[in-house]
Amino acid sequence: MIVRLILFSNIIVYALWTFGSPAINDWLIANTLVSWDGLQEGRLWILLTSVFSHQLFIHLLLNMYVLNSFGSLLERLLRRRLFIVFYIAAGIVGSLAHAFVSRYLLERPDLPALGASGAIAGLILIFSLLFPREKILLFGLIPLPALFGALAFIGLDIWGLIEQAEGGGLPIGHGAHLGGSLTGIVFYFFYLRPRILRQREQNSHY
Repeated sequence: MIVRLILFSNIIVYALWTFGSPAINDWLIANTLVSWDGLQEGRLWILLTSVFSHQLFIHLLLNMYVLNSFGSLLERLLRRRLFIVFYIAAGIVGSLAHAFVSRYLLERPDLPALGASGAIAGLILIFSLLFPREKILLFGLIPLPALFGALAFIGLDIWGLIEQAEGGGLPIGHGAHLGGSLTGIVFYFFYLRPRILRQREQNSHY
């Protein structure tokens, strides 16, 4: 249910970008693009609203495909409330990470970003740590054990961020990806794994 609501919300915002009037596009630029400068201006809500905003169809399609693939299972495992709390937290941390690296590493405090990629990266990390031997497709083509695939994504984002810092690279929010991934790692090791171990210990007493 939550995954469907997130999917629907992202599609609605994409439709506004695509079919909205110039005034609507101006509003979206001001309120759904996250940047260091935007935060400095006091528009703190962009940390969250940017997570539900996509301008390009391929960006929307990829993120929503991954969300539906991993999110549906994780929503059932975590239950709705915990799932949405984590998803929002990973998205906000991803937005913060983008703003931070664009300001201090890339020296581009005006650099805007949008999209669910940070939150999605967090979901991938949780899935990979829960089911490390399950197969996932790197770039949708190369089958790898989930944990290796997640580590490969992190490595590629670190490499991509270094390239951007040196003036090259692709227009990808590597900082947001890494922020979301870090959120997934912290959530797993400091909350989810201890809870799983407690449940196993309780079950062993019966």
